[in-house]
Amino acid sequence: MADLDDIKDGKDFGLDRPQQNAAYSLKGCGALDWGMQSRLARIFNPRTNRTVMLAFDHGYFQGPTTGLERIDLSIAPLFDETDVLMCTRGILRSTVPAATNKPIVLRASGGNSILSELSNECVAVATEDALRLNVSAVAAQIYIGSEYEHQSIRNIIQLADSGNRYGIPVMAVTGVGKEMARDARYFSLACRIAAEMGAQFVKTYYVDDGFEKVTASCPVPIVIAGGKKLPEDAALEMCWRAIDQGASGVDMGRNIFQSSAPLAMLQAVKKVVHEGVSAREAYQYWLEMGQEDRS
Repeated sequence: MADLDDIKDGKDFGLDRPQQNAAYSLKGCGALDWGMQSRLARIFNPRTNRTVMLAFDHGYFQGPTTGLERIDLSIAPLFDETDVLMCTRGILRSTVPAATNKPIVLRASGGNSILSELSNECVAVATEDALRLNVSAVAAQIYIGSEYEHQSIRNIIQLADSGNRYGIPVMAVTGVGKEMARDARYFSLACRIAAEMGAQFVKTYYVDDGFEKVTASCPVPIVIAGGKKLPEDAALEMCWRAIDQGASGVDMGRNIFQSSAPLAMLQAVKKVVHEGVSAREAYQYWLEMGQEDRS
């Protein structure tokens, strides 16, 4: 109990200056509730407002694909170097140590496999379970122009509604069907719809022509998907160009864990995203630091 006989009047009221309350500067997120901003500030480094996410959620529809046969052997050694982990709740509970203490973006859509129609997804995680797992955001695909477009948009709406209720951001992931054009016009459409439906940030693909229009027309942060495995110099060049044209980070999987030197590749990507080094410098770093990985 406080000693009531020793109460002293305060003296430093700063009467010569107004109270400061710094606005949250992440694109499009300044009006969000405190809890949601706090979760986003774990995902996007407040110093740079950028992020490097390590995606290893591919097993939810691909099974034990190359590089993900054993998460504990191939992915766990990378945990310390990434900003964010993106995975499913099954892998999180079974394989990711709680002491890892990294923000989690939880895959929250599913219900199909590579043997069926990928766009036919449902919400696969209850918000209450996401809260139990203490995740920083949930993620779901949005398939604009597909047979199941309406269902995938409804999934984003459902997650956004429950996310707003509990303070959990939603990342919409722009899925692309085999017959869809991968161009700036399509991704501008998909990203804008995702943001309009309530997603706090969007994951999409980089395109060589017009990507700056994709990021400019999306009112919330965009992170790029790594996509298929590329040579390391090409992957780093894609990262650099995306950041230069307005992306707020990357969410890479195969271009990290299928690299011949995964740890060095992750470190090189971080240098591009957070330190602004060129793709050429980052590639040279990968060549030098990855020698031990490749030996």
